[in-house]
Amino acid sequence: MKILLASPRGFCAGVNMAIESLDLTLREFGSPVYVYHEIVHNKYVVESFKEKGAIFVDHLEEVPIGSVLLFSAHGVSPEIRRVAQERNLNAIDATCPLVTKVHLEAVKYAREGYTIFLIGHEGHDEVIGTMGEAPDSMILVEDVEGVDALEIANDAKVAYLTQTTLSVDDANRIIEKLKSRFVNLVNPPKEDICYATQNRQEAVKKIATQADICFVLGSQNSSNSQRLRELAEDEGVTAYLVDGAADLKVEWLENVETVFMTAGASAPETVVNECIEWLVQRYGATVEPVIVREEHVSFPLPKKLRKLQAK
Repeated sequence: MKILLASPRGFCAGVNMAIESLDLTLREFGSPVYVYHEIVHNKYVVESFKEKGAIFVDHLEEVPIGSVLLFSAHGVSPEIRRVAQERNLNAIDATCPLVTKVHLEAVKYAREGYTIFLIGHEGHDEVIGTMGEAPDSMILVEDVEGVDALEIANDAKVAYLTQTTLSVDDANRIIEKLKSRFVNLVNPPKEDICYATQNRQEAVKKIATQADICFVLGSQNSSNSQRLRELAEDEGVTAYLVDGAADLKVEWLENVETVFMTAGASAPETVVNECIEWLVQRYGATVEPVIVREEHVSFPLPKKLRKLQAK
């Protein structure tokens, strides 16, 4: 058996920054450190931080007044920031800069009087935070059919933004539909889907068809990981989204000679190595790295943490 191992894969710069931020916050302030939503959408990462003393919450009322609070990589709305300040929380913002970019675009377009179409998935933490920046100006569009359902004049003053972790192909289909309907549609000068999401999707497109089966390492609530699995299936390859080696099943691998393996942007390399070892032990698998693109992106820690490091 041969494993085609995608590169790039796994952690993106935003996830690295968020995880390093939580690690440093725990070291500097001690436990507990409260985190608004999961720091990243990965079961392995979240459980490991729980063991270190992080407490993940979905409502700020769960956080004792005056506590240390970290905002996750997905970003939060102005209302959440207001409540955190009201409760005198020591808030540290680990929002991915690429998500912050979308928030700033939303504020700009709303100020200029645009109706904003946000292309994304309802209920996703990032979408909730972005829509909170301009709730009276923003409409969520989840698919091409949603464009037809929009009750807005075709010559209205409109703009679009996108969730950073979407399928590039799906987003482009929705954008083209919006452009064909709305004559005055405007868009940000640089696309919103993040570099890591695009690179990992590109790798799937280029490599997956060379394999009999595809394993995407990532959690079920990870949007970018789900898109990788869907993309492999669109290429005609049987694909599974798994958290780690414990999810792998022998019956999936009957008559399989080549496995394609990649990882979503929130999946740690630890789980990739566990799955490789599982295949090596049972099938004598060999690993063939396939480099599609190199990444050299990094993001600075939040200002509060940089100040602590400088002391």
